[in-house]
Amino acid sequence: MNDKPHLDEEALTELQDVMEDEFDVLIETYLKDSSDRISYLRNAIGKADADAFAKTAHSFKGSSINIGAPRLGALCRRAEEVGKDNRLDEASHVVDDIETEFQHVEETLKRFLA
Repeated sequence: MNDKPHLDEEALTELQDVMEDEFDVLIETYLKDSSDRISYLRNAIGKADADAFAKTAHSFKGSSINIGAPRLGALCRRAEEVGKDNRLDEASHVVDDIETEFQHVEETLKRFLA
């Protein structure tokens, strides 16, 4: 997974060209939604709700891939599989990895906005 960049800046630049004036809103929305999704993942673990965990991870995976965050997308895919397989004993470690990767993505995206 380390062979993937935190952010695909080429894809992000293309997205910026397509979105034009709405790009900043898109990034800010993604950052807020992603932070919320991390909380939802932790909440699902606390409730032992593997289905909610898998669905949240699936949603987070899609938005991360769309924004050009391949490592984060791959971690979310792993989380989705953990939820689908009802292996919540592994979930908190996966969410820790997601949170760490999201911090890298967030830092880079904020520089894109500056």
